Amino acid sequence: MRSIYHVLASQYDPLGYMIPYTTRAKVLVQRLWDKKREWDDPQLPEELITSWLEWEKELSGIEKISLPRCYVSSQMDHQSCRYDIHVFCDASEQAYGSVAYLRTEDKEGQVEVIFVAARSRVAPRKQQSIPRLELCAALTGAQLSQLLNTELTIPIHSTTLWSDSTTVLTWLTSSSCRYKVFVGTRVAEIQEITASANWRYVRSADNPADDITRGKPLRDLATGSRWSQGPAFLKLPPASWPGQPPLSFEESSSELRQSAFSGLVTTTAHSLQSPHYNTLSECLNAYGQKLHGAAYSSSADLQRDVQHAVLRQAQSESFPDELKLLKSDKPVSASSRLVSLSPELDVATGLIRVGGRLRHCEVLEADVAHPVVLDPRHPTTELIIKDYDERLCHPGTERLFTEIRRSYWILRGREAVRRYQRQCTQCRKWKGRPEIPLMADLPLTRQRYFRPAFYSTGMDCFGPFIIKIGRRNEKRWGIIFKCMTTRAVYLDLLTSIDSDSFLMSLRRFIARRGKPYELLSDQGTNFKGGERELDDSFATLQEALQSHLASQQIKFVYNPPGAPHFGGCWEREIRSIKTALRVTIGTQTVTEEVLRTVLIEVEGILNSKPLGYTSSDVADPDPITPYCFIIGRRDASLPQVVYQESEILSRRRWRHSQLLADHFWRHFLKYYLPSLQARQKWQTERKSLQSGDVVMIVDPQLPRALWPVGKITQVFPGTDGRVRTASVDVKGRTYTRIAARLIQLPALPEDDQDKM
Repeated sequence: MRSIYHVLASQYDPLGYMIPYTTRAKVLVQRLWDKKREWDDPQLPEELITSWLEWEKELSGIEKISLPRCYVSSQMDHQSCRYDIHVFCDASEQAYGSVAYLRTEDKEGQVEVIFVAARSRVAPRKQQSIPRLELCAALTGAQLSQLLNTELTIPIHSTTLWSDSTTVLTWLTSSSCRYKVFVGTRVAEIQEITASANWRYVRSADNPADDITRGKPLRDLATGSRWSQGPAFLKLPPASWPGQPPLSFEESSSELRQSAFSGLVTTTAHSLQSPHYNTLSECLNAYGQKLHGAAYSSSADLQRDVQHAVLRQAQSESFPDELKLLKSDKPVSASSRLVSLSPELDVATGLIRVGGRLRHCEVLEADVAHPVVLDPRHPTTELIIKDYDERLCHPGTERLFTEIRRSYWILRGREAVRRYQRQCTQCRKWKGRPEIPLMADLPLTRQRYFRPAFYSTGMDCFGPFIIKIGRRNEKRWGIIFKCMTTRAVYLDLLTSIDSDSFLMSLRRFIARRGKPYELLSDQGTNFKGGERELDDSFATLQEALQSHLASQQIKFVYNPPGAPHFGGCWEREIRSIKTALRVTIGTQTVTEEVLRTVLIEVEGILNSKPLGYTSSDVADPDPITPYCFIIGRRDASLPQVVYQESEILSRRRWRHSQLLADHFWRHFLKYYLPSLQARQKWQTERKSLQSGDVVMIVDPQLPRALWPVGKITQVFPGTDGRVRTASVDVKGRTYTRIAARLIQLPALPEDDQDKM
């Protein structure tokens, strides 16, 4: 045994090319261990020794085996070729394994197939069925494909796995939880590594992995064969490959997990308490009329008795075991929900009350010291909470809970009160908040890289500011144009906030900074009017001129109404502008010329602001500022950068400027862009709005009691699929609002829906 292992272990075959030969020896070794033997036992079976000596004689031909170093020939080694991996799996009663090939195809349709790697295992000594062994072979094939996709440096276009077992292919298209542990765990691992669509059927006659299970002489591996060059059909077009046979899903029950029904059947006495009542008074009246007829409404004693009867019925349905023990003058069991309350049975009313520790307190009334115990999930409890909530005009949770506890002890009472208030329409109206979805990814307008500054521009107006003209005062407004990518700003002064003033400011901006591709803003009347005038002017042009200028039009993009955070990129800069003006001018009234000068100075300050973190280490690179993309240097007050003659720069100015632009963009992408990854707020997923939901529109200009309530008629999902804007119908009028301005309400009764 020792010499046999020595010879077998001396064969170094990391790729597994000789597996059809070495697997024969592994099977012999397994048969030698059928009986317990010592390492140096000379009494070995003659049959096995003869087979081993025949196998060992073949080792003399190992020098004739060679394997090409390259996967493809020099003619097929170029980027236009397509590389695919094909893994074949097979198993027998003695062994199982898999073998992988690389298929290379060029544009002319020429194909090369070459051996890549193989793996094999000896079947376990405990007898297993052939389908189970075929599944083990499929697992080795999946693991081999994962290894090759990880380690190979060439671009793999696709990976296909082949098996000649229809049973295994059926298992891989099913859920792993349906099968027993042996099959289920392996199916789950294969499905995690590979996709079921990548598995195909191959006949046993065309399966090269069959050589692993049957074994091959060493001399057959030295010549070209199916083992070294793969099956012949791989050199044909995919349309000529073996087709998929119909898979039978009528599986044998031997590998299916046994299912069992686990349930509890209980019988409950008929309840006089019906859960469909809307209010507590409605429930008491129905119960009282059923027991006492017309005499119920005219007697206070009868009303008190009916109330006690309803509570007794609720306790009998919620605490049947405890009620039975207390009626027998026995304490409740240690596992009861009421054990910590020391419950007692009120002889006068038949109700279970809290015994507690306050029986000697003289200042408390009897009902407060010994309240009635109720289950939080019972319909009667919900009606009591609703009655208190409406009588107290929908207070907070603690106030409502405290008032209820003066007469009733509801188990897990705070949770029950909160659960009701989450479903109460009026409570949600007074306390509900909007469900803001997860912060969106950066839009495309923020990522216009390698474009000129102000290619995508956001704009907004701010002010007004009071200026002095002679002895009178007039108003002026500021307008900001901000590059969405480089964060550069352009400030200007408006004499009014109408469309004409905006259009003239836009012309000044284009003359100085160039025409933007798109303008983003809120739905201000001056912006909408300016766009309308531009469209009208464009429509009056001749057709030939229109076709020439069509590509030069500016695209206007508007934020939803009441959504300032949609323009947070420029709204934050307006805050910085106002802060700078407050420090510079203060409360004094200045002339228009002074105000314009200060605005331009503020523009220079904002454009000199570093993008991202500024390091104090001298060895670190200088930070990028918006001025780098506008004037080619970090600050307008600094001199132009001077390059030494030794630096490899072209003398042509356009190449010089191009190198500068590439330099700035490279620093922008490397140091500033990664800082935009984190979500600063709205970091959790929320329930998305849906058509038909009842919502209340938040209007900061009105008191909460006057906020309109309507129904969502249409939702507008973003690029990530989350709903951030919706159309709401309120009494026949449609409003478009963002999710941050909509509070979801429970479904309203039909009477309230008619009033919307």
